Amino acid sequence: MTDRVKEKCKVLRLAYIADIYEKISFENPEQYLVDVLTQEIELREIAKAERLIKKAKFMNKKELTDYQWDDQIHFPQNFNRDTLESLSFIKREENIILTGAPGTGKSHLATALGRKACRNGYEVRFYRVADLIEILEKSWTEGRFQTFRNRFQKVDMIILDEMGYVPFSKDGAELLFQLISDWYERKSLIITSNLEFSQWNKIFVDARLTAALVDRVIHHAHILSFTGGSYRVKYALSNR
Repeated sequence: MTDRVKEKCKVLRLAYIADIYEKISFENPEQYLVDVLTQEIELREIAKAERLIKKAKFMNKKELTDYQWDDQIHFPQNFNRDTLESLSFIKREENIILTGAPGTGKSHLATALGRKACRNGYEVRFYRVADLIEILEKSWTEGRFQTFRNRFQKVDMIILDEMGYVPFSKDGAELLFQLISDWYERKSLIITSNLEFSQWNKIFVDARLTAALVDRVIHHAHILSFTGGSYRVKYALSNR
């Protein structure tokens, strides 16, 4: 019986019913069929979310349920935690900028929002900016830059982590500018940085390029400021 069910499910491309149909309680034919199909849909959504999370290439498994919200996170006017967690900014192709000292929870929050976005069906990509610059420079040298740019056509949101930790070469800065110009008003960005915008000229060599980049990034953006000390330092001191 099981082999016959598996064969029919394979033809219909029903990936999970053959494994679960015996575990569903039966009250009447309609209830049973609805419950079986509901389980198939739910398991498909879980599997899709896991595929999207894997493709995003997050650096860790940080989640919003683990995040410590406190008074050191300052939201802009008319934007709050509920609005942020709703991910409505992705549909509106708006950006989220998280600025503040290292260790204040910016990367955790960015990752957690990205993972939730994947579970909501969005295509997400995560990059540490220094790693992305290295990829861009290599793709340019090898004549694959346009191919790399095309990879983002179906992506909904890109997370650029640690903007400002490492200064760029002029070529790297120009390539990153081209990417962000491609994404401008077409995709959402989440950017974490330990630098205020006025200090971005420390990492982008060209002042005009810096001004043009900042202009694109902050347009349609919600800027969250993180103040206070490092969580990692607090944790280390508490252990002592």
